[in-house]
Amino acid sequence: MDMLSTFVKPMHREGIRFVAIFAAITLGLFLISDFLGWIGVGLTVWCYYFFRDPERVTPNRPGLIVSPADGIISLIEEAVPPAELGMPDEALTRVSVFMNVFNCHVNRAPVAGTVKAVAYRPGKFFNASLDKASADNERNSLCIEMPDGRDVAVVQIAGLVARRIVCFVQPQAVLNAGERFGLIRFGSRLDVYLPKGVDPLVSVGQTMVAGETVIAVLTNKKEV
Repeated sequence: MDMLSTFVKPMHREGIRFVAIFAAITLGLFLISDFLGWIGVGLTVWCYYFFRDPERVTPNRPGLIVSPADGIISLIEEAVPPAELGMPDEALTRVSVFMNVFNCHVNRAPVAGTVKAVAYRPGKFFNASLDKASADNERNSLCIEMPDGRDVAVVQIAGLVARRIVCFVQPQAVLNAGERFGLIRFGSRLDVYLPKGVDPLVSVGQTMVAGETVIAVLTNKKEV
């Protein structure tokens, strides 16, 4: 890896029009004032950085559940998955990863499997670090069935700034662990609901790297 690739990461195609808008505004600001123009340059660079899409190396050991997002573990608690996914109405361990506006916002599959359901629900825009964001905010939920028949739910939740959730997959899509499945623009959160009997290996406040950080290891057998 050369020095340039260390600092300059590829940008996701979803960011092209936003960077173009920031750049156009920056040109207008330069016509008004060099000072304002250079502020615009800084914001344009930040926009490019926000939509960066670096390559990630996902651990290939069977049975790992990896983080779906970059960010900080904000909550670990028992909760029922979103009703719109049609999963059993029982509490599972929910691990929440909060992404600030400086994190990479490309979301990745926590496990390999087949997408059983994709369900979007409009909602409010509370701060995504708050507990009530899981229930009240705009969200897009996926249920991924693993080869052993168990399900993992992963939920994209819009935050205080975010107003647009993007999902790239449809039901019946087959995903590899760490594969890109969506993104959220400008600050948000991802929730992962672990299968029954699976305990998290992470703690609140721990930094996550999407597609790489292991958040749990599957047990060999289903809980009954």
